Amino acid sequence: MATMASHTPVPDPTVATASQTLTVGFDLDMTLIDSRPGIKAAYQALSAETGTYIDADAAITRLGPPLEQEIRRWFPEERVAEVSDLYRSLYPEHAITGTLAMPGAREAVAAVQRHGGRAIVVTAKYEPNAKLHLAHLDIAADAVIGSLWAEAKAEALRAHGASVYVGDHTGDVRGAHTADALSVAVATGPCAPDELSAAGAHVLLDDLTGFPAWLEGYVAGRKR
Repeated sequence: MATMASHTPVPDPTVATASQTLTVGFDLDMTLIDSRPGIKAAYQALSAETGTYIDADAAITRLGPPLEQEIRRWFPEERVAEVSDLYRSLYPEHAITGTLAMPGAREAVAAVQRHGGRAIVVTAKYEPNAKLHLAHLDIAADAVIGSLWAEAKAEALRAHGASVYVGDHTGDVRGAHTADALSVAVATGPCAPDELSAAGAHVLLDDLTGFPAWLEGYVAGRKR
């Protein structure tokens, strides 16, 4: 797909110099992986295990925020922690094999590494399950940090010195801004392009297939 918009009005705090190691952060669900089939199966298994109705088709339209937010739609607050733990335990059996790599995902990660950089994954997903997805799909991230959402993603982005964060949700845009990183948004998740732009995405791509070409220009700019 072609780039829908690509502009980089980068304020001084986000400018990485050529002497700094390039580190790019990526979100996971609906950015690097299409986890909807697997997550739907996991919710169906959770429903069967608990005897509680869960609209799995609706749940997979709301991917991005922490699991507990969805669980609260179907269970009382006093059961949220217990049911969330149960879901995570069911997840490896039901969600991994049905999940697909997003178009351009492996190539996007490889592009960062080809430029001598580090590609890290920062996600709200439970970290052990995130690692299972990446291993199964042969997406070779340099680090994986889980259980961080929206502004809290800045903790990992700052710790790893990321100058760019790529995601599909307005929460990812907020995380990038909080970390003083460049926000690259891909319109492959639940948030429409105009929502991502309104949230402050610096760069908007149709999907990750356009990322390597954008990265070439970004890296060239760092060397000036």
